[in-house]
Amino acid sequence: MATRPQLFTRGLSGLSQSSSAGDISSPAEQRDDAKRNLFKTMRPLPTQHYWDVYFDRPKEQKPESGGGGGTGQEYTAQLEKIGAPIESVQDFWRYNNNTPVENIKMRESLYLFKSGFRPVWEDRRNINGGSWTFRVPKAIGPDFWTRIQLLAIGEKLQSVIDEADQICGVGLSVRFNSHLITVWHRDSSKQNSIDAIIKCILEELPPELQPKQDNYFYKKHSDHAGFKAPPELQAVLDSQKRNAAAAAAAAAAPDAPAVTVEPPAAQ
Repeated sequence: MATRPQLFTRGLSGLSQSSSAGDISSPAEQRDDAKRNLFKTMRPLPTQHYWDVYFDRPKEQKPESGGGGGTGQEYTAQLEKIGAPIESVQDFWRYNNNTPVENIKMRESLYLFKSGFRPVWEDRRNINGGSWTFRVPKAIGPDFWTRIQLLAIGEKLQSVIDEADQICGVGLSVRFNSHLITVWHRDSSKQNSIDAIIKCILEELPPELQPKQDNYFYKKHSDHAGFKAPPELQAVLDSQKRNAAAAAAAAAAPDAPAVTVEPPAAQ
């Protein structure tokens, strides 16, 4: 069985320890100690939301993208929360700096999601949503992933979408020669949100991380081949589709010709 990525706080256990009188530290070690002591005394900077980290090692022959395959219940059973919720900027950097993306194996996934949301297409809070997917070369995948996480956890993405919409989280899935990095939001009917998310990401990424136009795309969760809504939610989705189809048909129908009624002729 593949080993899941480990979260650990490198060097934090020794923050309160001081060198003995006989120890002679090098300048580099002294600088490192100073950084640790500064980190220890820093006041935590809380994030606006709590965030959870999930790890997924999917079953064999699972469909392409994260969040699907079998039923939502089956997929949820494979998800594993890693560590405690992220509540501050320091928590984020501790997790990010100590999670080796390069050690995540083929078809395994890592997710950073707002607490209360799960990285499952069929989850009740995601079922009407969608995501942007970026296919990123592995050489720049870790840097791209860090920046996307910062746009999410720093609320930059949330600030550009419709007020009635929400950013759910972001994900990274490993493929043969690339990373699939996804940005999930809650309401795929909000075209303004869809456009604003990609515009924000492209504006915020430095030139060396800019993706080629054919290496990113948007897709509703319900359009994935592996999507299977729970029975209690399928009726809601069917009703929404019928309403959307009726609205589209009404918008496309030609206007009915005006009917003029002439008054009767005077006798």
